[in-house]
Amino acid sequence: MSESFSLPTEPEGVVASLVERFNSGEVSAMMALYEPDAVMIAKDGRTVTDHAEIAALLERDLKYGLPLEAKARHVFVAGDIAQIVLDWSIDGTGPDGEHVHLGGSASDVARRGADGLWRYVIDNALGTAVRQPA
Repeated sequence: MSESFSLPTEPEGVVASLVERFNSGEVSAMMALYEPDAVMIAKDGRTVTDHAEIAALLERDLKYGLPLEAKARHVFVAGDIAQIVLDWSIDGTGPDGEHVHLGGSASDVARRGADGLWRYVIDNALGTAVRQPA
């Protein structure tokens, strides 16, 4: 992991940390934002628990080399748990010259660890969107 990225100390900082880490292009920087038992909800609705598979899913979007833009819409906190609703997009011309437009409204869950830092427990980038089987 790159040591130049600090983890958020407040749940409101999770989105800024996500954007900074994604825009670095480093999947290892992204993975540091996930708890060891974190899950990612894939575009087809599968719950992904294996960190190698989570990293591969993140790498798929990082490969475009385009910046992530994200803005928190709501941050709801109950003790050491936070639900973060955010709107995000990745737009531009990909390395193959084709236009790329990805985006959605995420419904994520983060937890404050014993170290006081916030990490993803559930990464659900498409929130309540209807999922299409792979």
